[in-house]
Amino acid sequence: MSGQVALSLQNRNPDVLSCIANLSNDEVFTPPGFANQMLDIVAEAWADAHHGASIWADSSLRFLDPFTKSGVFLREITSRLNEGLRDELPDLQERVDHILTKQVFGVGITQLTSLIARRSLYCSKRASSTHSIVKSFTDADGNILFEHVEHTWVGATDFLETADADGNPVTKGTNGRCKYCGASQKALDRGNELETHAYAFIHTDDIKARIAELFGDDMQFDVIIGNPPYQLDDGGHNNSATPIYQLFVENAVALNPKFVVMVTPSRWFAGGRGLDKYRERMLKDRHMRNIVDYPKLYDGFPGVKIRGGISYFLWDRDYDGPCAIQTMWDGKPLGEPVSRRLDQFDVFVRWNEAVPILEKVLARAEPVLAARVSSQKPFGLRTFFHGSATPAGIKDPVKLYGSQRVSWIDRSEVVQNLQWVDQWKVLMSRVQGTSAAVERIFLGKPIVSGPTEACTETYLVAGLFKTETEAKRYAIYLRTRFVRFLVSLRKGTQDAPRGVYGFVPDVPLDREWTDSELYERYDLTAEEVAFIESKVALHTDE
Repeated sequence: MSGQVALSLQNRNPDVLSCIANLSNDEVFTPPGFANQMLDIVAEAWADAHHGASIWADSSLRFLDPFTKSGVFLREITSRLNEGLRDELPDLQERVDHILTKQVFGVGITQLTSLIARRSLYCSKRASSTHSIVKSFTDADGNILFEHVEHTWVGATDFLETADADGNPVTKGTNGRCKYCGASQKALDRGNELETHAYAFIHTDDIKARIAELFGDDMQFDVIIGNPPYQLDDGGHNNSATPIYQLFVENAVALNPKFVVMVTPSRWFAGGRGLDKYRERMLKDRHMRNIVDYPKLYDGFPGVKIRGGISYFLWDRDYDGPCAIQTMWDGKPLGEPVSRRLDQFDVFVRWNEAVPILEKVLARAEPVLAARVSSQKPFGLRTFFHGSATPAGIKDPVKLYGSQRVSWIDRSEVVQNLQWVDQWKVLMSRVQGTSAAVERIFLGKPIVSGPTEACTETYLVAGLFKTETEAKRYAIYLRTRFVRFLVSLRKGTQDAPRGVYGFVPDVPLDREWTDSELYERYDLTAEEVAFIESKVALHTDE
């Protein structure tokens, strides 16, 4: 037995991979404990389908992390296989060589992470070095590959005259977008000396052909697992950055393994820029066996701020049925998992307890407030637009609600929906949220806006009314816990566009609605009321 091999497979205290700093919010290192939870759910699914057998005792299976960073998934898989294959391969060196050359594979997302992953897995950044615990590799990469890939720029409208490597004149676009991931050419067309973030696993028209190029024509993976890059690192940030994790998920499923298990932001449940088609596909996919959801900020990945929380899922090629939903809170299961159809609603309702409440509300088949609420830029005025501090000297003044202040403009400056200016309106902030780990407000305070008033895109026009009385009643309705709870089911981040009102019934404005009246109207039980009020706080000025 090699002492080097034995040392490498001992428990680490503390585990260096639990201490390593993240590269950025879009390239997040997975804590070892979290990675093991994901592996546990794979093992349970395998045992269910194989009469209790252990997946870690099968020497024929192949595992792939196609976007490895720290190598934590590959390391923990190796550790489990090392234990599971003791009987079949009793010699430790033979067993380690078999596992690491025949069963465990990875694709680094950058040159740096490929070196980190090899160090985690082989105990050496070069798989073939004398320090490596594997004795069968003849090349430095081993089974953790990294390939420098360039973006494929399309759609440019600006061009410059330059020369190729041989000095021949060429015309080159400068403001295109990558056809695969949508990256900005201006930000990421920067040569070989800097990282391009053109990930090999998604920059291809044929993922099966790409895998064959990397690992050989006969390579078929049984388990694809990992934590993909979340968004484009091209200057965007927070909600404005373009998500790309869905591209990794789709290509992993296209490889048709037995299992796909990945951790991603949970924004896809109900919103997210460019995620509508992905959400629709995921909700209709009856191979989705499990979703484990961490709604609380920082809960799954301590210190990493991912608004809307994170979750991981298990896709099972041979499964066809409802999906088991488990909510986690402070690192522990919150109640028992509940199996339900993902496509029951047009968005995924993350709280199991919310489903029967929503079913009661929707059973009345009433119109919803999304039909009342305006789209972005209701008057065609951008957030940064401001008028004069006073109406003095303005021929036909209109009061303008804008970002952090009220100003005055001339009626002629209203770009669109001029007819709304002289109606009673209720305005709602387009963005509402805090940095708290748990959001409990979900909507800002409604503003009752009278005739000769308008707003920038900081606000949406949530409703138009003939009278002040109707507008005030509507504003009171929007402040109820009942309304804000229904909004929360479609609101995963600070952004509150028209769509978040898609579950809120458009009730008659014949009274000033209270929560008690609304609970009674929809026949909610005491337990359901308690759940709503545990999730939604009163407004701070109430």
